[in-house]
Amino acid sequence: MKDVLILGIESSCDETAASVVKNGREVLSNVISSQIDLHTLYGGVVPEIASRKHIERINQVIRQALSEADVTLEDLDAIGVTYGPGLVGALLVGVAEAKAIAWAKKLPLVGVHHIEGHISANYIENKDLEPPFLCEIISGGHTHLVIVKDYGEFEILGRTRDDAAGEAFDKVARAIGLGYPGGPKVDKLAKEGNPDAVFFPRAHVDEAPYDFSFSGLKSAVLNYLNKAKMTGEEVNRADVAASFQQSVIDVLVDNAMRAAKDYDMHVLALAGGVASNSALRKAFEEACAKKRIKLYRPSPVYCTDNAAMIGSAAYYEFINGRISGWDLNAVPNLKLGER
Repeated sequence: MKDVLILGIESSCDETAASVVKNGREVLSNVISSQIDLHTLYGGVVPEIASRKHIERINQVIRQALSEADVTLEDLDAIGVTYGPGLVGALLVGVAEAKAIAWAKKLPLVGVHHIEGHISANYIENKDLEPPFLCEIISGGHTHLVIVKDYGEFEILGRTRDDAAGEAFDKVARAIGLGYPGGPKVDKLAKEGNPDAVFFPRAHVDEAPYDFSFSGLKSAVLNYLNKAKMTGEEVNRADVAASFQQSVIDVLVDNAMRAAKDYDMHVLALAGGVASNSALRKAFEEACAKKRIKLYRPSPVYCTDNAAMIGSAAYYEFINGRISGWDLNAVPNLKLGER
């Protein structure tokens, strides 16, 4: 069978990324241009700046991805691009670029859901992983627990009611003076703290046992810090970071283990930027070992936003005949399973 080469393009937030992926699982190149240093100045992503930087970098990033893969546009079989969810201006840059290349080279255009991309990151390093399996997507904008029934086919069991886990990490990091990006900084500081030093709540939604809620936890941390400030009590930032992180981890692991038992699933995959958190990975490894669940998790470079995951997801969309029209547009609030 002929190899299928796909150029993946990702620009949903503050990474401009391009990748060439062969047959959905082999990464020939994976180029990521990060804007973290730029947005750190503002304590978070500034959408207008992100869009402008994508425009400046996208052609260079694609050229580099093609060069590193040692292919030309003529060698490609399709163009895959994130079209949602994400920042609308940032998404539009990637979608416009993908449409232009696909039109000029008469190539099929494949719109990819960003969360589906994160799930597909697991296929890159785990050649044996096939649906069905349980997947928990934990990122800055999303916290989902889903059954991957087939490639591109999902049953959503639970999602966050308010803040995503990564969003809570960013807000708590800001509150304890760590700055942006919050996730890696909390992870690092928590290693020096005691996760049992401060008890923070673990929220469970009674009528929806697989749903998540992190806004109450975030508020509890802010209240703890405000009370300490008002009473002149010294705050051990490492203990706060470790205790907050443990609360998030307990909920994420508990919900996944409950779903695995209830749905008789023996394979669990993690996805999304927060899945690169070292304490989270360790907790899932221990929980899955106890329950005899096979655990998959991408390397950290494939957890955060990248285009290899988009190329992988696009491959399965492409071979299943799901091609986008020229009216493909950015959809900032796109839900998983929508097309």
